Amino acid sequence: MRVLVVEDEVRLAENVRRGLSAEGFVVDVVHDGAEGLFNAEVNSYDVVVLDIMLPGLNGYEVCRRMRAAGVWTPVLMLTAKDGEYDQADAFDLGADDYLTKPFSFLVLVARLRALIRRGAPARPTVLAAGDLTLDPATRTVHRGGQEVTLTPREFGLLHFLLRHRGDVVSKTDILESVWDANYDGDENVVEVYVGYLRRKIDQPFGRHAIETVRGIGYRLAAGGG
Repeated sequence: MRVLVVEDEVRLAENVRRGLSAEGFVVDVVHDGAEGLFNAEVNSYDVVVLDIMLPGLNGYEVCRRMRAAGVWTPVLMLTAKDGEYDQADAFDLGADDYLTKPFSFLVLVARLRALIRRGAPARPTVLAAGDLTLDPATRTVHRGGQEVTLTPREFGLLHFLLRHRGDVVSKTDILESVWDANYDGDENVVEVYVGYLRRKIDQPFGRHAIETVRGIGYRLAAGGG
């Protein structure tokens, strides 16, 4: 049983590696999101243990890109983030289980074995709001049956808005999920990219899917505008 552990806390990662090795697992350990994504895409694993707060790419983005690339290896999120919205985001992005720190090592092993028993069936899920659709597996977007070409950042923003369709999301929420939790640039970059999206998925079709909620953030209409 081969496991990839993506964890930037070196001591914790080593403790997990040693413990899993003693349980008969073959363990690879990396300490940043970009390297974790690379390993998950090019190697064959039975399960991935993935932290959320990682340098390079956060765990949400690693999981999202894995699923978008058609990598369906079971993912267990191992993280200090224990809010219900954090867990919901993880599951929406394709995670299979979620364990918060501090954790019981016995529980970790039991959950990993359960994930491995269940295996990794392909589970692409098309997100939709009215006639606006986004397929993470093929990384395609359609409006009214017509394909819309987006940049990677525009795609990530639309993916986030569709996962939260009907809900108001703040610029901070968007930056942490679509850019990076450690992004410290101008938050108005969100407004710029919302404008780009509107010019591609709304204006050519006479729609108004992305709404500005003054003083709070944005909302993508559940019906597609």
